[in-house]
Amino acid sequence: MTEDRSHDRVSKIALEKEQELIERALNAARDTRYLAVEQGIRHRTASIFSSVFGSREALIVADGNTYEASGQDVEASFLRENRAQRKPFIFGPQIYADDKCVRELVAALRSHEAIPVAVGSGTVNDLTKLAAYQTNRPYMVVGTAASMDGYAAFGASITTEGSKNTVDCPGPRAVLADLDVIARAPKGMNAWGYADLMAKVVAGADWILADAAGSEPIDTAAWETVQSLLRSWIGSPDAIAANDPPSLRHLVHGLVMSGFAMQATLSSRPASGAEHQFSHLWDMQHHTFHGEAPSHGLKVGIGVLASAALYEDLLRRDLRTFDIEAAVRAWPSMDELEKRIHKLFGPGALENRAKEETRAKYVSGEALRVQLNRLRANWAELRTKLLAQLIPFRELRDMLRRAGCPFDPRQIGIPPARLRLSYQQCCYMRRRFTVLDFAQRLGVFNLALDNLFGPQGPWPPEGEVLP
Repeated sequence: MTEDRSHDRVSKIALEKEQELIERALNAARDTRYLAVEQGIRHRTASIFSSVFGSREALIVADGNTYEASGQDVEASFLRENRAQRKPFIFGPQIYADDKCVRELVAALRSHEAIPVAVGSGTVNDLTKLAAYQTNRPYMVVGTAASMDGYAAFGASITTEGSKNTVDCPGPRAVLADLDVIARAPKGMNAWGYADLMAKVVAGADWILADAAGSEPIDTAAWETVQSLLRSWIGSPDAIAANDPPSLRHLVHGLVMSGFAMQATLSSRPASGAEHQFSHLWDMQHHTFHGEAPSHGLKVGIGVLASAALYEDLLRRDLRTFDIEAAVRAWPSMDELEKRIHKLFGPGALENRAKEETRAKYVSGEALRVQLNRLRANWAELRTKLLAQLIPFRELRDMLRRAGCPFDPRQIGIPPARLRLSYQQCCYMRRRFTVLDFAQRLGVFNLALDNLFGPQGPWPPEGEVLP
């Protein structure tokens, strides 16, 4: 009995800390003013809409599946309260987060001034977010799955001319997530969100590294919003697989808090590092497996493992004895990098993007010398911070497995040779400083890949079982 009371006390303290963190994040968020993660909250959408938008007219935006799962109940809540709403806008079966679908929704919004109520998850939310911004109005979202961290994020992930881009636009004014609906989400969708939340472990390490390198300082408030309760939010993978409502609530809170941090910083840095570059690369390569594109979260989960494996190799090295002058001499010119990029990608949109992003982050040999000396001078402290932030590769892999996520790249159609090439290509896909850039600038990138894909590495050759 004493042990039970002690557990209840600990749980209450944890919930109070989470609520306090949420309130602080809401106060710091630039766009979102209301958050509710509860069972049955979809039935109260109209009253919450009124408290946020007053007497404005509403427009439900959904696809066929999300309208059936939750949109009908949201629509019914407006009817019960006799609130003005237009006929719902329902995307067809070919819905995709691309500029074509954005234009379709924008055209519909331009015929009236109703406030969009997005009912769905990643695709519906991103399309509505950008279309609302382009028609100069706010919006709200009623989430239907804990599948990604973009509900409250600043920016929408949209594919334009074959290239995946995060387009700047405000987050929703209000976020509702009905745990009853989320628990009934199609099999695997909540696991996508679990992998996306796990990504914050590696993204945090990349931010620590970028801060130490003088590339991008840590925003303390945003860091706390994402990182302070992250271990508890991802600490119950088996419960996520079982759709346990309290665990799903923590998962949704963690994902939405990541969005709040992105709102506060007007950047995805608090939530996205090298691990997301793998997912974005495979998106832009239109990767499919068994005829379908693997979800964002599942690709990110493999990116988490890829990044964690590279960190483990680098952290076994002692930068204090590293030959910085040799690294500076080996540092390629921008012309040499552009030739390398052409060889890796071939002509086309990906090559052009890679060159643009690489030019934006390229440093001279002298600047590289300064940066590496700075990192070497603080290596003992930096290594300690990184080890405290990261979770061991094998533990991460097991957590993904228990949550119902792929834990072997071959499970999403990425064989070892493709994964090795992806490491090389990802270096050039984004200007953000990550562990990929660290390995490149040290001049040990190829050696590290040899280790990762060698007999004792985490990525064995084709046909062998993961250790």
